[in-house]
Amino acid sequence: MDVDEVAGFFTRSDGSYLFARWGRPIAPIVFGVEDATLSVVKGAFEAVCMMAGHQMTETDPELGTNVMVFFFREWAELLEVRDLDRLVDGLGPLVEKLSAAEANQYRVFRFDAAGAIKACFIFLRMDDVLSKVPAESLALSQVVQSILLWSDLAFTEQSPLGQLEDGRVVLRPEIGALVRAAYDPVLPEMADDPSHAMRLAARMSIARGGMT
Repeated sequence: MDVDEVAGFFTRSDGSYLFARWGRPIAPIVFGVEDATLSVVKGAFEAVCMMAGHQMTETDPELGTNVMVFFFREWAELLEVRDLDRLVDGLGPLVEKLSAAEANQYRVFRFDAAGAIKACFIFLRMDDVLSKVPAESLALSQVVQSILLWSDLAFTEQSPLGQLEDGRVVLRPEIGALVRAAYDPVLPEMADDPSHAMRLAARMSIARGGMT
């Protein structure tokens, strides 16, 4: 992956560059699924955090839970979740917009004073499309898309996941390498200068042994 390809993952549709990673351990909670699916989702968080070299925790000292994953059938159900409108600004208009667009997924991020991610809300409307996606694939895809603040165009043409010859779905190697590089301690938790992509590409090259 060259510098331009790396930059593309964090260059938004308005042309601006914006990168952010988590600045605190991740404490997830999942709503609307059975225990079997719950363990799959939490397993995906554990796997991606381990790959990134990032930590998970049971409780966030400020927020209690800093990742909330909601599975539901209709967007209007979110309006019935107690106090969710206090956590997600403009929840009513957002629900109206997503309902009109017939969207089946959406993510809302919150950031700390330094610009690092401090919370994420993952909304999944289980329509006919998402209902056909295996739980393991859906969980891994959502966790990967919440481990960093990607561009709104990052995965519109190609999923972050790939399939092995035996049929197993896994994270694409180049995406895994990019996530690991993004969590390198020498890099900032937030960046809005496109030159940051050069540093990311360099860390990926070092990991491959292409640089010393």
